[in-house]
Amino acid sequence: MKPVRLTSNRPAERFYRGGARISGFRGEGAAARREPEDWIASTTTVRGEALLGLSRLPDGELLRDAIARDPVAWLGVEHVARWGSDTRLLVKLLDAGQRLPVHAHPHDDFAATHLGAAHGKAEAWYILQGGTVHIGLREDADAAGLLELVARQDVPALLALLHEVEVAAGDVVWVPPGELHAIGAGILLLELQQPEDLSILLEWEGFEIDGAALGHLGLGFQTALAAVNRRARSSDEIARFATTAPASGSVLPSAADEYFRLERVVVDGSAIVERGFAIVVVADGEVAIMGERCARGSTLLVPDAAGEIDAEGAGELLVARPPVP
Repeated sequence: MKPVRLTSNRPAERFYRGGARISGFRGEGAAARREPEDWIASTTTVRGEALLGLSRLPDGELLRDAIARDPVAWLGVEHVARWGSDTRLLVKLLDAGQRLPVHAHPHDDFAATHLGAAHGKAEAWYILQGGTVHIGLREDADAAGLLELVARQDVPALLALLHEVEVAAGDVVWVPPGELHAIGAGILLLELQQPEDLSILLEWEGFEIDGAALGHLGLGFQTALAAVNRRARSSDEIARFATTAPASGSVLPSAADEYFRLERVVVDGSAIVERGFAIVVVADGEVAIMGERCARGSTLLVPDAAGEIDAEGAGELLVARPPVP
């Protein structure tokens, strides 16, 4: 098996605007007004959909089906022994054509108990083009107060609850499950997350979604908001959430290890991507991977059975992986 070059996989008509920055990064034609996400090597569907969000291999087969047919070749013996054919990973390019709403994602226990889901949704961002993000409460919040702000859609008050952080290209942001956050307009990022499409929306005014009906995952806001962390985060904690990535090697905090991993590989002449199931994004420059030319914005899916991967040229790779089994 060899690395598989992937084309864009952009679910249409998402509830927020964006997509042009993904097109620019990938060197593709213009995107539709609301195609702000590229779901890379996805075995996850958009919530409520049968197929939307799933990636296809070049021969047309769904990646999900190919992995189910031969999980050891794709994921490796140890991964399959622990998790079967579950990749434990969803990777996206995300272009915030407008500021995203204040929202949070549930943790594993809440998702299993209330939604029958196999995962919650921890996530982390590698910033490709910077801007402002909002993350973590500045002060403790009570459930009744949050419910009131949501009911009246008091957007200024919701945003004022959160720390505001400027991020630049090469920064990483860790977003634990339950943490309130919002991505600012103009940001392009690579997102690693658990493979679910589960969002609790506290804000929806100005977005193409009926948040009052859909923002609580069918649970009602009183129940859904129980998944939200209402404890304040100190400035020191926020500084640990949003950091500058090291020049090479692992870039995420250790708290993310149980969910996913991200490595930055600098190619200056040549480099090796270690064996194991991975999603590789060429963040900058131009490299040849196993002899195939890959410019900035290229995305590749690497099966475990491909072994070590040789990269040559001058550039930077972002290598996303599931957790260590």
